[in-house]
Amino acid sequence: MQAKVSIEIAAPPERVYALVSDVTRYGEWSPENLGGQWLDGAGGPLAGARFKAKNKRRFSWSTTSTVQVADAAREFSFITGKAPGGTVWRYALEPSPTGGTIVSESFETEADPGFVEKFLTKLGTGVRWEDRGADLERNMAATLDRLKTAAEAST
Repeated sequence: MQAKVSIEIAAPPERVYALVSDVTRYGEWSPENLGGQWLDGAGGPLAGARFKAKNKRRFSWSTTSTVQVADAAREFSFITGKAPGGTVWRYALEPSPTGGTIVSESFETEADPGFVEKFLTKLGTGVRWEDRGADLERNMAATLDRLKTAAEAST
């Protein structure tokens, strides 16, 4: 399962990167994620740093993620769960022709979940596994809209 959503933000890539790489602020714009906290003494986005995030729809659950790429003003990506089989979340940034930033949020998972994970997805989110990709795509669009508002308000 995978999806990708993009938006243009009237803010420089450095500013947008500072927002998308601050996992403690995800709750400000995500419809599902309530925010995260760095683990193991990590204080910010570095490859290999781990963080724990809390999510909520019908009920709450936590995930532990590991930063894969922390390339300032270009890409912030992390894997939720363990490789292989985890879900890779990526924010790719590129300068736009108008002086802002084109941000693409994407996720990709190769794991084929078993019955238990499908059941827990339905129970926790209210969405059948077969519809979860479209559900996450809608959430990513809402996240990017809110991120745009935050980034443009602070420039």
